[in-house]
Amino acid sequence: QVQLVESGGGLVQAGGSLRLSCAVSGRPLSRYVMSWFRQAPGKEREFVATISSSGDDIYYTKSVQGRFSISRDNAQNMVYLQMNSLKAEDTAVYYCHAAGSMTGVVYWGQGTQVTVSS
Repeated sequence: QVQLVESGGGLVQAGGSLRLSCAVSGRPLSRYVMSWFRQAPGKEREFVATISSSGDDIYYTKSVQGRFSISRDNAQNMVYLQMNSLKAEDTAVYYCHAAGSMTGVVYWGQGTQVTVSS
């Protein structure tokens, strides 16, 4: 069983920055493709960014390209999402997601709220 615990959310003004963290426990992080998703009020959960198990491959949804940066530290079992130049439309609950690179089994964190005031 894998547990994901997000932290780092909060209230920030437009143009500001936040760094989200996802602490992974239960299995070695190196076994998982890690992603961030978000869900705004009244909207479906959407993909934000993903990073391969080795960290070599990274993809972002178009709306965050150039502003957000996903990274991982397999030794520390941590995944990060650096969010810069935040906009009001980035307001959402952000979820950490793990997918077993061999098994495909997925896990979700409980989410952390990010609110960007305009």
